[in-house]
Amino acid sequence: MPMNQTVAGKSILQWQLEYPILQDVVSLKEVLWTNAKYKSLSMDTLTIDEKDVRDAEERWKRFAPYLAKVFEETQSMNGIIESPLVPIPHMHRYLEKKYQQALPGKLWLKCDSHLPISGSIKARGGIYEVLKHAEDLLFKHNLLTTQDDYSILDTKKFKDFFSQYSIAVGSTGNLGLSIGVMSAKMGFKVTVHMSEDAKQWKKDLLREKGVTVIEHRSDYSKAVEEGRKQAETDPDCYFIDDENSKHLFLGYAVAAIRLKNQLDAAGVIVDEDHPLFVYLPCGVGGGPGGVTFGLKLIYREHVHCFFAEPTHSPCMLLGLLTELHDQVSVQDFGIDNKTDADGLAVGRPSRFVGKVIESLLSGIFTIDDEELYILLHALSNSENIDLEPSALAGMLGTVKLHHTRVGKEYLSANTLEERSENGTHIVWATGGSLVPREIMEGYYNKGLHLSTLKDSLTEYDS
Repeated sequence: MPMNQTVAGKSILQWQLEYPILQDVVSLKEVLWTNAKYKSLSMDTLTIDEKDVRDAEERWKRFAPYLAKVFEETQSMNGIIESPLVPIPHMHRYLEKKYQQALPGKLWLKCDSHLPISGSIKARGGIYEVLKHAEDLLFKHNLLTTQDDYSILDTKKFKDFFSQYSIAVGSTGNLGLSIGVMSAKMGFKVTVHMSEDAKQWKKDLLREKGVTVIEHRSDYSKAVEEGRKQAETDPDCYFIDDENSKHLFLGYAVAAIRLKNQLDAAGVIVDEDHPLFVYLPCGVGGGPGGVTFGLKLIYREHVHCFFAEPTHSPCMLLGLLTELHDQVSVQDFGIDNKTDADGLAVGRPSRFVGKVIESLLSGIFTIDDEELYILLHALSNSENIDLEPSALAGMLGTVKLHHTRVGKEYLSANTLEERSENGTHIVWATGGSLVPREIMEGYYNKGLHLSTLKDSLTEYDS
């Protein structure tokens, strides 16, 4: 890319001189960036607050009887959509051995990969916004009150009512799955606009559920644009805007309340002497942003949240670093946005999310696609847990903190070194349980091949 090409009035060279880390970002090297704006939570500048999150949690509870009735897989949790939190000590030892680095604390996996209904973190935001829209329509037409048993929604009367309305969304895959499955179940007419990097099996699954899927030969941003256009031409069409949705964000934020309950049940302490570190794969930013916001409300300065992005799609990193948010894309810096981590293949971040979390987020690290497959293979072998490639993006979080100069500087600046032994590290696994077996085997075999190849090169170099 020509160094004199301009982004927001500055040449690429000027940006790189101002922020030297951009040289590695543009060169597609793995980096760890720590946020100079990071500080303790201040509610003064935020457009949402704890009351909004509690309201979202109550809405989830109201819909629980309905969800338990129409989705058998939610019955064991009485209609609550939640995922396990599991320790992964074998993977912890694998990382220590691979990087020849002691990694203090305990490593856990938050298995949103196994959330009911749609098998990804998007079940939190996507399903929640569909339910919120459905409730709003029913309240508007005096067909429901908060005192009703919401299981009555599983009747012809309500399905016929919802069939008068449409829902549209643009997606790289998992958000479309969540919104498509939930909307179709309730009776809405639903259209999912999908980018070219969306996996074919996800498109096929949506069509099996009665969802209209429109494919676009372009990336995520174009899919969102087309979904927005569809809604603008139809007054009865509701567009779920992954780039700017407060409701998606709040659906994700409720995860923090649930996680606290799980940590309490496991006897895990989070306080000044027992820090919590959370590593979240990031696409446009809604899922990880919502979780980060919720965790900061609960744990304040005792939780440290890091986003993980592919080296080819570091959109949130660029948005926060330059402070341009959605006014900059990875393509502006000559980065192609081509990655196998389809849920993270986003070229332009959410401004709404960026502005909310710009002082809450500890940092962002990037990861190469090949590393995703190697980690996928290792997790399957060590813990017998299978994830899709994008869900492994956060797995190197603790390595980045303890194995890099920037990470060690962050620990030192926040006086965390002496407390690291008491730390809890959570990798947020964002998807994978619905991946067809033959496709998962292909992922595994690719990881095996890359692992073997890298081991051979390491032996040769030594």
